[in-house]
Amino acid sequence: MPQVPIVRTVKALRARVSGWQSAGERVALVPTMGALHAGHIALVMAGRRHAQRIVVSIFVNPTQFAPSEDLSRYPRTFAADRAKLTDARADLIFAPTVPEMYPDGFATTVSLTGPAAAGLEDAFRPTHFPGVATVVCKLFTQCRPDLALFGEKDYQQLQVVTHMARDLDLGVRIIGVPTVREPDGLAMSSRNRFLTPVERQTALVLHRQMQGAATAIRAGTEPETALSAARFAIAGAGFALDYLELRDAGTLAPVNTKSGFASLATRPLRLLVAASIGTTRLIDNIGV
Repeated sequence: MPQVPIVRTVKALRARVSGWQSAGERVALVPTMGALHAGHIALVMAGRRHAQRIVVSIFVNPTQFAPSEDLSRYPRTFAADRAKLTDARADLIFAPTVPEMYPDGFATTVSLTGPAAAGLEDAFRPTHFPGVATVVCKLFTQCRPDLALFGEKDYQQLQVVTHMARDLDLGVRIIGVPTVREPDGLAMSSRNRFLTPVERQTALVLHRQMQGAATAIRAGTEPETALSAARFAIAGAGFALDYLELRDAGTLAPVNTKSGFASLATRPLRLLVAASIGTTRLIDNIGV
């Protein structure tokens, strides 16, 4: 099987995409930073249900890393990524250089409020979502896809991108794809490779405690009581917990966790967690 072709310039990308769209084919974009796993491939496969052509971008975006975060530590596995995408029958890889994305004199970013200012990831990584929104906005205008797919594991990111595409009239339909998990429940992530065997086993606490809290809340336990118990268990397992919060699933606005579930169940809710074990920071979320 021939390997999936690669383009590295916006000009070449637009030529391919416009050719497909001129022929009446719908184009889906899957934005990634590489180090692909089964969760990314699930986005490609989901795209096939909505479009005839799949473009996967691979770009480790420097603007979404804070000065305290090690950009060089992010795994880069381009040859393996290309092999996975060939097997998944992607149609094109867009792998631009940093100068192609941010040429000399680049001076524009996307300003965000709403889900990007919910006091979750933004409270701990304040430069993250402006960097994400800027690069995704650029990818949308560069590729001009009909739709784009994002995993629900980065749930706040999904909401940020969805609101941005709507608010800026970018003409891209955003589709969220359910989190892909390991058989034991751990959410797939490029960061999981940094976990030691002991940390990998401990990491299961996050999903289990979220499941337990969600079950308790649905059964009538006051949400704050269930959350407090889960936070205590997560910290007791050795995690440095950044947050475990119950939020409105659409806006990510806080909800009254001291009220009963019946009064909250009029709208979709989401439990979101972020915690570090060793040197690895993990995030996850589930619906309630």
